Amino acid sequence: MTMHTLDDLLLHEIQDLYDAEHQLTEALPKMAKAAKSTELRKAFDAHLKQTQEHIKRLEQAFGHLGAKPKRKPCKAMQGLLKEGEDVLNEDMDEDVRDAALIASAQRVEHYEIAGYGTIRTFAYVLGHHDVATAMQQTLDEEEQTDKMLTQIANKVNMKAVTEA
Repeated sequence: MTMHTLDDLLLHEIQDLYDAEHQLTEALPKMAKAAKSTELRKAFDAHLKQTQEHIKRLEQAFGHLGAKPKRKPCKAMQGLLKEGEDVLNEDMDEDVRDAALIASAQRVEHYEIAGYGTIRTFAYVLGHHDVATAMQQTLDEEEQTDKMLTQIANKVNMKAVTEA
């Protein structure tokens, strides 16, 4: 894809996040299955449903921009999820594994927060207000998920300390 305009870059970034969200829908069930904490498992399951909604919003954004939904391989998400998968293969205490899963999930959330903030701003500057509004909604949800993970981490981390 040739990028000569901010519109081109916006579309490129949406394609990247579209792929990232699809990758995440494959990883979240594995993370939920590996979690000991019921609260963490439920958070991963809830975020899977939310991620599916994010995909739908991205598909709507493609439509608003007159483009067909297309995935551009997101190497950053591949790397983040690979690190998370490595956690699943490590020999760890269950509470320590939960802490590691949260750390991996928050890295993913921070990547998504950066991405959605960027495309929201590009869309706003370009006058694509429907896209900007939808991306702000997703950004708000990603930030909310990050805060929820922090709250769960406060409990899980204490268990990991006391179990050691």
